[in-house]
Amino acid sequence: MSLKLACCEDQYKKFPQLDRDEVLKLQDWHEKQPHLPNITELDAIIFLHACNYSVEKAKICMDTYYTIRTHCPEFFGQRDVNGHDITAQMNILAVAPLEGLTHEGYRAILCKLTDFDASKYNYVDSAKLFSMVADLLLAQDGIAEGHAIIIDMEGSTLSHLAKVNILAMKKFMFYIQEALPVRLRAFHFINTVPFMDKVLALMKPFMKKELLDAMHLHSSLDTFVDKHVPKMILPSEYGGSAGTLKEFTEKTYKELRANPEFFVNEEKNRVDEKLRPGKPKTESDLFGTDGNFKQLQFD
Repeated sequence: MSLKLACCEDQYKKFPQLDRDEVLKLQDWHEKQPHLPNITELDAIIFLHACNYSVEKAKICMDTYYTIRTHCPEFFGQRDVNGHDITAQMNILAVAPLEGLTHEGYRAILCKLTDFDASKYNYVDSAKLFSMVADLLLAQDGIAEGHAIIIDMEGSTLSHLAKVNILAMKKFMFYIQEALPVRLRAFHFINTVPFMDKVLALMKPFMKKELLDAMHLHSSLDTFVDKHVPKMILPSEYGGSAGTLKEFTEKTYKELRANPEFFVNEEKNRVDEKLRPGKPKTESDLFGTDGNFKQLQFD
């Protein structure tokens, strides 16, 4: 399976507001930053669109994106599609983009445990897997009106939650909100669990108001299916008609495994702090002093 990248011309056709001159202006700025890696026109399109066509905001997002990827190797290093860390999470977790759009025109990524054994779950590796799926989706499909993340809580337990490292959560939530080059418009939790208060207590300190406002909790599928996501794009497990979740997941992971070079090449796109104008950035510059963050303990 050869990787077919999104066509730049198609992006301009889909979004007439996208100004090629502004894209080229962003590219030109980027090329003059000695610490940043090379980018393509498609990369510039993705960042400019994600930042609502603001070149200045796109500059900040780009720098943050590559800086985080440089200083967070636990999420963005050794992205081997056949590595033990990734295959282990593939075996217990479905991370599957839905085929089709929500009512609002958003692309959606569904995440769900497929093996409920908490001893097999690793938060950092699952976030790493999510980022790989999102990267490949962006490269193949290009920009969209918005993106939605759907997390199915079925099978989640306090034992899973206790394995979430607070500092790792802080880092990844920062990446999702400040650097991931998409318009994150909706964040759905479905099949919510009795301990959602503990889940939210862990997440909320690291969530901006915009993401909090975009968050929806669904104790049943009645308030989710068709009201937010049409049945026709959902797996059959959710009353949809687009195939099974297993089929969605297998297709997604097959595409990951078929494109190992995509991730090898992506890992070359990192910041050279020695060349950064001014003071080099460190992990503490991004996330503050981490102190002694430990995993949560629950009774």
